[in-house]
Amino acid sequence: MAVIGTDLARAKALLEEGQLVAIPTETVYGLAANGFNAKAVASIFATKQRPAFDPLILHTNSLEKTAQFVSHIPNEVRQLAEQFWPGPLTILFKKQALVPDLVTSGLDTVAVRIPRHPLTLALLSSIDFPLAAPSANPFGYVSPTQPAHVETQLGKDIPYILDGGPCTVGVESTIISFENERPTVLRMGGLTLEALEAVLGTVSVNAHSSSSPAAPGMLKSHYAPRKSFVLIDDESAFVKPENDDFAVLAFDRMLEGVPGKQQFVLAPSGDVQQAATRLFGLMRELDDREDFSQIIAIKVPEEGIGRAVNDRLKRAAARA
Repeated sequence: MAVIGTDLARAKALLEEGQLVAIPTETVYGLAANGFNAKAVASIFATKQRPAFDPLILHTNSLEKTAQFVSHIPNEVRQLAEQFWPGPLTILFKKQALVPDLVTSGLDTVAVRIPRHPLTLALLSSIDFPLAAPSANPFGYVSPTQPAHVETQLGKDIPYILDGGPCTVGVESTIISFENERPTVLRMGGLTLEALEAVLGTVSVNAHSSSSPAAPGMLKSHYAPRKSFVLIDDESAFVKPENDDFAVLAFDRMLEGVPGKQQFVLAPSGDVQQAATRLFGLMRELDDREDFSQIIAIKVPEEGIGRAVNDRLKRAAARA
């Protein structure tokens, strides 16, 4: 089983040897390997059982290091990076040849992020390569937001989990592309559309899923529990199932006519950020409960980070 701890020297040594280490970020825990080592990157795909057509994100700790493996940093991209890095934003760049094709699934672009977590930033500053790091869970399943989540599902396959405590954002990073010099969000995430548009002006949003993704996290079915998962638009669309072994995942209040023990509220405060932080943890809890066979989720307000929460709920309810 994996060791859970805060030993940066041990994590660094394992990564330099080409092994995998789970790392904390403010969004979710990542399964990290040397992003310049194709063999190490291949072990990420094998451990997660992730299809090779789904590209990875490279994590680093400075814009200067990013410039070493991307072909060009346009001025508007530099402005965005200086505003929001470190943070829950991933930017798509044209890559240099030293980035293995496996990282990018053969694409000529690479996704890059500087995470906002002090422990992982310290690790990244101590190594001379970026870390390829998708979420540290079996492919397609609910992302991990605590070290215990990683240990439960991947502990037998990896040597070390760097313990940074619970993730504060709770959903993956926002991914943005500047193809054709037009800013387009490819995946909603921890950085809100409002924050991006305050810097860039109008930003397009790609609301379409893909079987040949141009960036991570664009597949139609993803972030999904094992149990039946149904998504409804609002409380008025709720129809009580005939069987009583269902759970309701609501936004800020319980539904009438459903026993309280079957209801779980994402944001008692009414704050969509609280909903995001609690989303994956509650989804895992309900998936592990033997007294429920179905999860019925209700969309949260489509504002701020609520857009990313609804995106994850939609993908969880999709069936490939």
